[in-house]
Amino acid sequence: MKLYEHEAVELFNRYNIPAPKSFLASTPEEARRAVERLGGQAVLKAQVLVGGRGKAGGIRAVRSPEEAEAVARELLSMRIRGEAVRRLLVAELVRVSRELYLSLTVDRTNRGHVLLASPMGGVDIEEIAATHPDRILRLTLSPLVGIRDYHVRKVHSFLGVPGELAGDLSRTLRGLYSLYADYGCELAEINPLAVTEDGRLLALDAKVIVDDNFARVNGLKFERERDLEEVARELGFSYVELDGNIGVICNGAGLTMATMDLVKHYGGRPANFLDIGGGADAKRVESAVSLLLSKESVKVVFVNVLGGITRCDEVATGLVRALKSSGRDVKLVVRLVGTREEEGQRILKENGYEYFRSMEEAARRAVELAREA
Repeated sequence: MKLYEHEAVELFNRYNIPAPKSFLASTPEEARRAVERLGGQAVLKAQVLVGGRGKAGGIRAVRSPEEAEAVARELLSMRIRGEAVRRLLVAELVRVSRELYLSLTVDRTNRGHVLLASPMGGVDIEEIAATHPDRILRLTLSPLVGIRDYHVRKVHSFLGVPGELAGDLSRTLRGLYSLYADYGCELAEINPLAVTEDGRLLALDAKVIVDDNFARVNGLKFERERDLEEVARELGFSYVELDGNIGVICNGAGLTMATMDLVKHYGGRPANFLDIGGGADAKRVESAVSLLLSKESVKVVFVNVLGGITRCDEVATGLVRALKSSGRDVKLVVRLVGTREEEGQRILKENGYEYFRSMEEAARRAVELAREA
């Protein structure tokens, strides 16, 4: 369960992790009043559960309450990667001297946790690992021991934090670990952790992902709209959200992963992993396609089905129904092989949809159409 930033900031405050003063706003007028309370300058941050909001224009600095109201009106009308912006975090605008990185995540290989730290904050950890692997400190933490003074000293030395901020860094690390452990987190991340020009250490961004099972068992409740992964679980689908524009629907986990690999191989970007399972009828296929089409980022739907107990004519019928009822101009690429294949092919051709027997040809075509879109 990924938390909104304002929820993560609230947890940071509970665990004494220093963060800029902030307010939550749902209207332009509330944003204006929040900026007035912050002294006339602030950062407005769209509250969405998808990544890439900064690149999408979802984070904006404002220099007056009047500008804040205008920018807030613009942000609250946006959709970022298909998700509507309904609330804004209005945060104190700070002058940054250095940006650092801190996170805790699960280390399944060592049956523990791993603490990551880098002096190169503000950059995705994957990018740092690829270009500057020597700039990442990795410390394996035992769940039975937790974080200790020598861990804190190693991080302090590696990051080169000024001595006068050593106490703040220690409180931040210990608070982050306590939050991470208490809430059964898969990830607790601060990026960037800023050293400000006025000598403060502040978490300028907060990212927390709580394990779904831990949240359910412990009755943790967070107000939010249901995301697609939750909807998919209720429909009985195996579904994972990704950031591409080619929706992938297959029957069987292995086939789905192989299909996604082919899309990547030909230069495309899968929007998801969606396995409809064996024996899917037209209604189930229609539900799967409708789920995908609720993502505005999906420009092409690529269906790759091997019909054994799954009948190709049922798959084709479900596809046609979903696309006709959606009202969206989305391209469809289908590879259907197996039981009642000829009937499925006839249904697709009669409705003007492309049909392939080769998985490779279908993947290439899906990528071509995505590029055109």
